[in-house]
Amino acid sequence: MIKPLFQKIVVAVNGSDQSLHAAMYAILLAKQYKCSLKAVYVVDTAALKFLSMSKFFLKTESQKNLLDDGKKYLEQIVTFAKIKGVKVETELRKGSPWSEILHAADDFDADLILLGGKEHSASSLSSEVARDRASSTNMDIIGSARCNVLVVRQKDIEKLFKIG
Repeated sequence: MIKPLFQKIVVAVNGSDQSLHAAMYAILLAKQYKCSLKAVYVVDTAALKFLSMSKFFLKTESQKNLLDDGKKYLEQIVTFAKIKGVKVETELRKGSPWSEILHAADDFDADLILLGGKEHSASSLSSEVARDRASSTNMDIIGSARCNVLVVRQKDIEKLFKIG
């Protein structure tokens, strides 16, 4: 018997609409293929350090706010998963987002990492820019992951999530 293509999925969550759409997609995949699912939010400590050095934020105050945001987004993913009858493990990490996502995937022994990607309409892109544009974090994950990576751009994921 052939081993399933994926059994353990990690989805990166950062609070953006794209990452929440990736989480919805991951939940639907986990439900349909009976996979284990883990959602990971990373507090970017380098950005936090930069902001605190620029006196834009107080370090302790802003770190607490970012941790609270992470918990809130992960709780939202748990709520989405419960709606679909899917169990999801969550993890809040601190560090470099791309590195921590990769470590979380390795620790979970993931077969697949899901990332949110910006939706592009063909009419709004010139031929020179028509190639895939992903954030530098996504590019670092794609280039360094030990497992497959899927960038989710499903335009109608919210509708599919409601009916799926």
